[in-house]
Amino acid sequence: MGDAPAISVVVPTFRRPMLLERCLLALVGQSLPRDHFEIVVVDDGHDDTTSECVAALAALANAPSIRYLRPAQGRGPAVARNTGWRSARAAWVAFTDDDTLADAQWLACGLAAMAAHTDWVAAAGCVQVPRLGLSAEVDDRPTDHELMTRGLETSEFVTANAFVRRDALLRVDGFDERFLRAWREDSDLQFRLQQLGPVGRAREAKVWHPVRPERWGVSLRQQRNVFFDALLYRKHPQVYRSRIRSVPPWNYYAIVVLTGAAPILVLSGLPGPAATALAAVALLMLRLAVSRLRHTSHAPRHVLEMLVTSAAIPFLSVYWRLRGAWHFRTLFL
Repeated sequence: MGDAPAISVVVPTFRRPMLLERCLLALVGQSLPRDHFEIVVVDDGHDDTTSECVAALAALANAPSIRYLRPAQGRGPAVARNTGWRSARAAWVAFTDDDTLADAQWLACGLAAMAAHTDWVAAAGCVQVPRLGLSAEVDDRPTDHELMTRGLETSEFVTANAFVRRDALLRVDGFDERFLRAWREDSDLQFRLQQLGPVGRAREAKVWHPVRPERWGVSLRQQRNVFFDALLYRKHPQVYRSRIRSVPPWNYYAIVVLTGAAPILVLSGLPGPAATALAAVALLMLRLAVSRLRHTSHAPRHVLEMLVTSAAIPFLSVYWRLRGAWHFRTLFL
C-alpha cells in the first residue's frame, strides 16, 4: 500500500454520476501532490454507472488514488460516510458531498489550518453558495429553496466541508447511522466531537455548493427532515434548544389545533367560534407565507408556491415532529 497519505477525502454518493464526476474532477485538480491525498467514493446507490464514472477518473494520468466502495448494508449518508472513513488510510479525513466543487487549495488550506492548531479534533471549512444571477428584469432575489441552500454559508459544521481526526472519529464511533437522511447527522457528530476537544474553523478551505434545480414544492418534501430533529433533540436536548431551535413552532401547532377544532365547534352548534378559528388559521398561514417572501423572489410562480406550501407546511411539520418524538421516545415538540 506504500506510505499513508496526509489526508483522505470521503465522498458519499447516491445515483448522481454527473454531479459526482464534476465533484471528482475538482478534487483531482487539488494543489497537493498526488501522493499526499486519496479519494474514497462510497456509492450508497450500488449503481454501475457511478462505478464506471469513478473507474474512468481513477485511470487519469494525473489522478490521486481513487477508491470505490459500496456499503455492505444500510442506507443513508451516515452509513456511507462511516464506510468511507473506516477504510481511510490517513490520520485526517476530509468530508464533502457529491454536489460540491472544491477550490484547488481546499485540502492544502485545511491541512495548514490543522497543523497550526494541533489541539483541534476537527475543523469546519467554508461553504460558498454561488448566486444564480438572474437578470434584474426578472427578479434577482433568491427563491425560498436557494435561500435555504445559502444557509450552508453560515452553518457551524456541515459535512459538505469538514475535516476530522480519524482517531477522534474512532473515539466517538463516527456518524450515528440512525440519521437516514442528509440532515442533522453532521450536527450530532459536531456536538459529540466537541466533548473531546475544540472544533475549529478553517476559513480558507473553501468548497462551492451550487443550488440544484428542484421540483415545485420542495419545501413540502423537506418537512420529513424534522423527523430527525427529534433524534438530535433526544441526544442533545440542551444544546438543541440553545443552538438549533429555542422554542417549538407554536404557530404550527396553533394552526393544526384550530383547524381540528373548527368542525367540532360547528357540530356543537357554535358556527361563530368555528369561523373565528378558521380566520385565525388563515391569518397564521398568511403570516408564514409573508415571512418566507420577505427576502425571496416575488415572481408570480414563486409567490403562488409560497402561498400554497405555507398552507400545508404546518400540518406536515407537526406530523413529522410528533412521529419522530414517538419513534425516538422523546418529549419533542
